[in-house]
Amino acid sequence: MPKQAPEERKSNFDEVALGYSEEQALAEASRCLGCKNPRCVKGCPVGVDIPGFIGLVKERRYVEAARRIKETNSLPAVCGRVCPQESQCQMSCVLGVKGQPVAIGRLERYAADYERSSGAQGPARTTRGGGRVAVVGSGPSGLTVAAELQKKGHQADVYESLHAAGGVLMYGIPEFRLPKDIVQAEIEYVKGLGVNLHLDSTVGRLLTVGELLRAGYDAVFIGSGAGLPHFLRVPGENLKGVYSANEFLIRTNLMKAYRFPEYRTPITVGRSVAVIGGGNVAMDSARCALRLGGEKVYIVYRRGKGELPARLEEAENAEEEGVEFMYQTNPVRFIGDDRGYVTRMECVRMELGEPDASGRRSPSPIKGSEFLLDVDTVIVAIGQSPNPIIQQTTDGLEATRWGTIVVDEETMATSISGVYAGGDVVSGAATVISAMGAGKAAAASIHNYIEKRGQSAT
Repeated sequence: MPKQAPEERKSNFDEVALGYSEEQALAEASRCLGCKNPRCVKGCPVGVDIPGFIGLVKERRYVEAARRIKETNSLPAVCGRVCPQESQCQMSCVLGVKGQPVAIGRLERYAADYERSSGAQGPARTTRGGGRVAVVGSGPSGLTVAAELQKKGHQADVYESLHAAGGVLMYGIPEFRLPKDIVQAEIEYVKGLGVNLHLDSTVGRLLTVGELLRAGYDAVFIGSGAGLPHFLRVPGENLKGVYSANEFLIRTNLMKAYRFPEYRTPITVGRSVAVIGGGNVAMDSARCALRLGGEKVYIVYRRGKGELPARLEEAENAEEEGVEFMYQTNPVRFIGDDRGYVTRMECVRMELGEPDASGRRSPSPIKGSEFLLDVDTVIVAIGQSPNPIIQQTTDGLEATRWGTIVVDEETMATSISGVYAGGDVVSGAATVISAMGAGKAAAASIHNYIEKRGQSAT
């Protein structure tokens, strides 16, 4: 995949990966064997007809290829950019047994981008005749549920707490990985199906789940994500200059702090920045910090390189751009000046023991290995949990001690009849495509639920 050179891209927020040319797309598509029993489809959480759409790319029928993808995936331009294809559809590709698998995600992106740039007419509004469903949250799971239900003849109304739709696609993933106009184009496609979108509408405050049901909705889907940041709980974490990744990325991405003063939402990044964590959110935070003026940007991760949970591609991009990785290192306290600003971070070296429950080797501190690192900005990116507002305002809704909503894993039904949930509010922070897979399962269950209600009513 062609991409911007590291020295050029680290000073702008333009998309890093530039996409295939037609020649490259055709060459890559020609590698697909068109398997009769495609394993790649089984590896896709939303069941895209991968050989089918790649076959259309081979024939230069690019708009039709995009439409084929959209039969099962309403967000192909998003998925083609941010889904971990290497651990899903591409991992199952038979060509990967002895060589490189087909670059399914890049071909998906090419087809989706071609359709959008061609100006091909979008879908006609679907006809109504089914039920009404309230969808809480406009992230990947909510958009998927809404689109799938609309296709099945139901009216989906999406309630979004923020001023822009898209959820984590807008506030979490940086412009250089997923341009905001791409996200909004995908949302326009979903709206074109007939989905109604209500912004600045926080369910749990403006309306409760119970009130939505009493207002005439046949079912409610909760896809409110995981927006409550985790913290280290070490001394000095409340110093100025210490941010949660949630705040840092929301200010940078959704509120466009990188275009200050055009957008008056500044965020201060000092010369020396430490990002705590090793996932995709940590990579995004570190790469944003570089672009916002950080001269030294560190990823501080308590395990080793082999345990890094971020996508390999994102870690490599960060390293190319100059981010320094400090493995087997953990902060134990932050030190500030007399004005309350962070100036240093005390860390300890870690050693790795036996694998823990997740399969990763458990880290433990090495006695006497403490050292100080000069920093003036710290970004804590060690995970997030669901905001508890819906759980606290919905009587009878069962949740775990971590705040995630308990559901039937097959139907995505909650403990309340007619209420379903999926995505990060159920699984905790996970991938875009896994949230979409949960959304598809929930949409099928909601459709069946409404159909059975209609039959019993007659």
